[in-house]
Amino acid sequence: MAEFVLASQSPRRKQLLEWAELEFEIITEPTDESYPGGLEPKDVALYIARDKAQAVKHKIKNQTVIAADTIVVLNGEIIGKPKDRADAISILNKLRGNCHQVITGVAIVGIEKAIYFSDTTDVEFHPLTLEQISFYVDKYKPYDKAGAYAIQEWIGVTGIKRINGDFYNVMGLPVSRVIQALQELSGGKGK
Repeated sequence: MAEFVLASQSPRRKQLLEWAELEFEIITEPTDESYPGGLEPKDVALYIARDKAQAVKHKIKNQTVIAADTIVVLNGEIIGKPKDRADAISILNKLRGNCHQVITGVAIVGIEKAIYFSDTTDVEFHPLTLEQISFYVDKYKPYDKAGAYAIQEWIGVTGIKRINGDFYNVMGLPVSRVIQALQELSGGKGK
C-alpha cells in the first residue's frame, strides 16, 4: 500500500508526483465542483480541492490524501474548462496579450491533521493571432483544461511571454510546496 493517495485523474498531476519520486496510488470519487457564491477565486480552488480530498478520505483511513483544483482567473473572472471548440477559441482570445492568474488549491489530508493552501502564478500570453489559437485548439483539443490551455504544450512553449510564480502550479500542482507540506505532516521525514 502506497503512503499517499492522489485524488485526481489528471495525467499532469500524476506525472508531477512521479517526477518528485513519490510512491502513490490514484483513488478518485466523483465530486460536485460547484461552490458557494461570494468566494474569492483562491478560495474557490481550495473549496473544490477540500471536497475532492474529503470524498476520498472517507473511503481510506491509513493514507494521506492529496487533492488539488486549478482555476484560471482573468480580471477577477473565473474561466473554466471550455465547452467546445468555439468556447476554447473564445477563451484563448480573451487571454491573449493579457496577464491572468492560475490558482491551484491543494488539500493534503493526513491521518491526524490536514494542510490546505493555494498557490498563484501570473501568466502573460503574447498577442497570439487567431490562426495560432485555432491551430492549437484543433491540434491539442484542450477541452479538459481550465483556461483552455496547457503550459507544457505548444501554446505554452511558443505563446507565453512571461510567468511570475511556480511553473508547475500552472501545470496543475505546485509540487515543491506539496513536498514541503508532506514533510511537515510526517514530522520532517522523507526525501
